[in-house]
Amino acid sequence: MKVDPELLEPLDIFMELMGGELDLDDIKGTRAQSEEIFASFLAEAPVIEGVESRDVLVSGSAGDPNVAARTYRMLDQLESSPALLWIHGGGYVLGDLNSTDIMVRQLVADTGCVIVSVDYRLAPENPYPAPLEDCYSALRYLFDHADTLQVDRTRIAVGGASAGGGLAAGLALLARDRGEFDIAFQLLLYPMLDDRNIQPASEVRPDTLLWTRKNNLIGWRSYLGQEPGTGDVSPYAAAFRAEDLSRLPPAFIPVGDLDLFLDENTEYAGRLNAAGVKAQLTVYPGAYHAFDFMAPQAAVSRQFVADLNTALVRGLFKRTKSKRSK
Repeated sequence: MKVDPELLEPLDIFMELMGGELDLDDIKGTRAQSEEIFASFLAEAPVIEGVESRDVLVSGSAGDPNVAARTYRMLDQLESSPALLWIHGGGYVLGDLNSTDIMVRQLVADTGCVIVSVDYRLAPENPYPAPLEDCYSALRYLFDHADTLQVDRTRIAVGGASAGGGLAAGLALLARDRGEFDIAFQLLLYPMLDDRNIQPASEVRPDTLLWTRKNNLIGWRSYLGQEPGTGDVSPYAAAFRAEDLSRLPPAFIPVGDLDLFLDENTEYAGRLNAAGVKAQLTVYPGAYHAFDFMAPQAAVSRQFVADLNTALVRGLFKRTKSKRSK
């Protein structure tokens, strides 16, 4: 396994902070540990100037509790802007608004987008469809409050990393089929899409760094509330299962070549393109899962961020400009 040298030491440091490994045998313990680490990162991070945030409560779907969310925008925003509904990762069992706060603030500063980040309910306490319905409620909030947020309803994207990318892909399918909202773009960062990718590690199928095959099985089992890989899993829960990928918004799918999700991401991008949906797949050599978070200063991580910024701007800003030029 040839890892980019710049990515090795940051991973070692993170694993040491986690007690040697990311262990989902004790989800609650690992959740508390990771939240403490994210909080310390956030406290020590430099202030990203010009970006304001506000915590809000979003009305849940019928019978569901309200959903916590955080809105981000540029202080000097003067006109209707594109927007992104952001969904954090964490294998469907970890993460909160703080876990990607720094990344989201930087994304706002880099692109000028308004971003709503959703604090969906976590599995296994809240299995599918609860997390996805929370994301749908946040999407409804973004569309319903577009005028207040100074958001252009024709330029709203969904996106997320890892499990958040899986939720974003499922949300795009759900929004298409419910027909309430038109999503303009999908930003799917190394998304967790296929509940059948749960084979144990072996000599011919070696384990991956950070996100292991064992953790992937636990994550999917927790989210689905049943054993993954069976025949009755909804495509809204595992987007890779969807047979019809037509009429979905364009997508950007970046992934490392050492990521457990490489094959499913590659195939999903190919199937999107085959269905007439423009999907850009970019693979980063020597990069493991969530490498950009582990080692943000590495050259490959800086390239990753530049690529996703370019993809988001092209998908949202230039899309409207091309319409106006006609």
